[in-house]
Amino acid sequence: MEHASESEIASASRHVRSLTAGLNAVIFGQEELVELVVTGLLARGHILLEGLPGLGKTELVKTLSKLLALGTKRIQFTPDLLPGDITGNPVLQEVDGRREFVFQEGPIFTNLCLADEINRASPKTQSALLEAMQERRVTVLGKTHSLPAPFFVLATQNPIELEGTYPLPEAQLDRFLFKLEVTRNDVATLQRIITARDLGQEPEVNPILDAAALEEVLALVRRIYLPDVVANYIARLVDATHPGQSSASSSIKYGASPRAALSLASAARARALLNERTHASFEDVRFVAPSVLRHRILLEYNARVEGLTNNDLVQKILAEVPTQSDALPKTLQSN
Repeated sequence: MEHASESEIASASRHVRSLTAGLNAVIFGQEELVELVVTGLLARGHILLEGLPGLGKTELVKTLSKLLALGTKRIQFTPDLLPGDITGNPVLQEVDGRREFVFQEGPIFTNLCLADEINRASPKTQSALLEAMQERRVTVLGKTHSLPAPFFVLATQNPIELEGTYPLPEAQLDRFLFKLEVTRNDVATLQRIITARDLGQEPEVNPILDAAALEEVLALVRRIYLPDVVANYIARLVDATHPGQSSASSSIKYGASPRAALSLASAARARALLNERTHASFEDVRFVAPSVLRHRILLEYNARVEGLTNNDLVQKILAEVPTQSDALPKTLQSN
């Protein structure tokens, strides 16, 4: 595959900058969150946004859908939601004088699916998204139906400490490229929101990209060069999350899967495009690593008792694992 050229990167970056600016014009004071959401989108990944109600998670996804002019559907997850309410159901109809079952597509058949408050539905209903998120297809009664391209799931969830929530199973968490934590705003940002917004009034947003233009940008991301030394760093980071492979992993029960390594590589390429570079770097990997790894490691009981969090362990691993597996030659070492 031919690597992306500087001219191609410069052309695509204009669209990406406009997309980022459009999100920042609506979502105030969350610049790093917006950068990570755009990075996840460019990496063709699904994103899980976690935070208390009212922090703008749903508004962020709705704004993104308007900027991209993609087909968008929203699924409000509730305890009584059934798997067929997501994937669709076969309906008995009369076709050419015969009665037969015809598949009626559910709301998952769209480009951008907003799964709102995903952890308020039962685990059985949550599992309806597993095949769609991984294979980008749905199987109902033995028949497989392909989903539109591109296809993204952007899900919001409340912290599991809130009443009426179900923890997402590890298999489903692993299918999200990023888990992003949405935090509350500071006083200055709150004042800006109060001044610029009216309760119940949505901001006006003009489309930046259409589906065809977005597909071109996504294809370009795959052609961003990933140096062997960066790929090796990704492999060592993921390996260090497993018990016995690093000092930090002594507090980890289960480490990250190979899907985490692929996610790190894709996200690093996407951030390189955001920064108008033709190659991914160590810094790109370190920037996206917390968002990729925090939901893919399971802590030991003693670590939770001590108050350690997944974020703490990821930071320890990043501090412990060097970017270069071998020491620099003496001629290149600083005195």
